[in-house]
Amino acid sequence: MDEIIFRIAEENSNVRLDTFISQNTDFSRNSVQMLIDENRISVNGRPEKKNYKTRLNDEITVSVPPLRDVDILPENIPLDIYYEDEYLLVVNKPKGMVVHPANGNYTGTLVNALMYHCKDSLSGINGEIRPGIVHRIDKDTSGLLLVAKNDFAHEKLAEQFKEHSINRVYNAIVYGNIKTDEGDIDAPIGRHKTDRKKFCVTELNSKNAFTHYRVLDRLNGFTLVECRLKTGRTHQIRVHMRYIGHPLAGDEVYGPKNVIKELCGQALHAGVLGFVHPATGEYMEFQAPWCEQFTNFYNKVKSS
Repeated sequence: MDEIIFRIAEENSNVRLDTFISQNTDFSRNSVQMLIDENRISVNGRPEKKNYKTRLNDEITVSVPPLRDVDILPENIPLDIYYEDEYLLVVNKPKGMVVHPANGNYTGTLVNALMYHCKDSLSGINGEIRPGIVHRIDKDTSGLLLVAKNDFAHEKLAEQFKEHSINRVYNAIVYGNIKTDEGDIDAPIGRHKTDRKKFCVTELNSKNAFTHYRVLDRLNGFTLVECRLKTGRTHQIRVHMRYIGHPLAGDEVYGPKNVIKELCGQALHAGVLGFVHPATGEYMEFQAPWCEQFTNFYNKVKSS
């Protein structure tokens, strides 16, 4: 296990412990807090809390845990890559593909494909190889994802997500006719009280969530909308649109019981992704067309 040792000089005194370490290492503040919780960071030989204020001549030791190989097998699965360099990839994820292996989905995921394509060039943070995944979209949501190829890029991109500076624009087809042309949904999201796999708008153990929607087209019994996220909660668009009485077409979790099978899941597409490149500082933006199921259903209800 490697160790990083700091001796606090006067200009670095009276700074929060987690802040100081995140500013002087490649670890994010959240990663540092995890290391503190695991007693991997000590001050003068003793563990301290994350809000400990540094003092002159303090000796801070960071025990860096070794990377653990994860049991993910590389698979030669074609990737729809919109951009790639030594720092990152932008990938258009197809509908029906799981992002990260989990119970019931250990193969055929985006991560399996990335492990094959990128080999060893993926970020490893917090003592575990996290294969580049900076953010996720649901299995049945299609569209653009950012993938980090090293820790530096991962940290910089994660900061942009935390600051809500990433430009993410989704298209969705929802039930009913939304009366207003656009609006804001500012409603906190937390886990459902009885069904722990679902989320809902609630004040209990929740996090703030903000979605701006704009009507693009009014269809026969449905509305095509554009959604812009200012936060990134799990199932945010699906929960928020249900909250205002317009659940997503095809949504088997938050929609009506009579599911639209031809959609193969919710009609939701992550079409625009914009961010600042972690190394060059250049703003980059990409746009991906709707998937086949989304397009076919839109054309069907448009012409009916």
